[in-house]
Amino acid sequence: MSRYTTSWNYPSAILTGAGRIRDLPAQCRELGMTAPLLITDPGLAALPMVREVLDHCASEGLRAGLFAEIKGNPTGANVIAGVDAFRQGEHDGVIAFGGGSGLDAAKAVALMANQRDGLSLWSLEDVGDNWKNADGDAIVPLVAVPTTAGTGSEVGRASVITDEAERVKRIIFHPGMVPARVILDPTLTVGLPPAVTAATGMDALSHCLEAWCAPGYHPMAEGIAVEGMRRVRDYLPRAYAHGDDLEARLNMLVASSMGATAFQRGLGAMHALAHPLGALYDAHHGTLNAILMPYVLKANERAIGEPMVRLCRYLDIRQPGTSSAIDWVLELRERLAIPHDLAAIGIDDAEAVKIGEMAVVDPSAASNPIAFTAEDYQRIFLAAQQGRL
Repeated sequence: MSRYTTSWNYPSAILTGAGRIRDLPAQCRELGMTAPLLITDPGLAALPMVREVLDHCASEGLRAGLFAEIKGNPTGANVIAGVDAFRQGEHDGVIAFGGGSGLDAAKAVALMANQRDGLSLWSLEDVGDNWKNADGDAIVPLVAVPTTAGTGSEVGRASVITDEAERVKRIIFHPGMVPARVILDPTLTVGLPPAVTAATGMDALSHCLEAWCAPGYHPMAEGIAVEGMRRVRDYLPRAYAHGDDLEARLNMLVASSMGATAFQRGLGAMHALAHPLGALYDAHHGTLNAILMPYVLKANERAIGEPMVRLCRYLDIRQPGTSSAIDWVLELRERLAIPHDLAAIGIDDAEAVKIGEMAVVDPSAASNPIAFTAEDYQRIFLAAQQGRL
């Protein structure tokens, strides 16, 4: 593993390798932190690794606190509670620790902690220039430590937060939200159950795949996306079958970061549907994207022929084309025991019309290769709910 112990500077300063979590206190101090607040989810907070990290910070002279009141799909109320904990504990920085929920909530807390009184989180929704409502200089220092390989939130400039009052997921954006330091330590992911490894890994694939299909001109993101998909192809089955495979675990962390870097180019209908489904049914985001993936590819088929041919050639898939790419996705899902339809995870068709209406206005819809209508999204959802590919 020694060749994997390194540091990069794109898009953030990234430390990779087994055991790099030991560098966390030094990274905090470099950013001026003396009293960071570690933000994570309740499940992780109950595990020894979090206590070990806090104890290590204390042994290095940091007064680190803990906040773990976060739902699987973090809410605005979770962020407000985190801001209160930050202020009451007189903290001066944030350690975002965990999967997508912990990272997204932590980034939103770092964004809001020192903003002026009265500024609403929802006023920073990623619409137009809303981000300018915030004071960028007030964003507190942030170190991100992912413990799953899926969202890539550790290198992103946004957080997905559920507005429970409106039953909708909102994307909160500010260019200053991207963590200044990232630690990719595969030892933190070896305890992930196979099902979580599969769902989060497919989330990383969805980011790369939708970025690859997005029609915008961004050659750098395009290149990152296709290499991210190769790493998913090579390493996700290994990480799923052998959870202690550190090489596979690290490369999936890298693929996850690559996916979130690549989707600067855009996302698409998978996420446009996954966001309302997550808000309405509180379902796991990665699982939703994994199930939706082939149905969205099929719906986009007339607009993605050329990129699918190039993708198949890069991934050594026979008979390059959209049908072969869909077959590859289906085979990968089967190896990972991903359900074939949304009904299998308890999602019914009662709110099909509302889901279509929510998907068409989701920000991710803007970069889908085809400008689907609400009725189109409703049809894609119903196909995925019923398993009709």
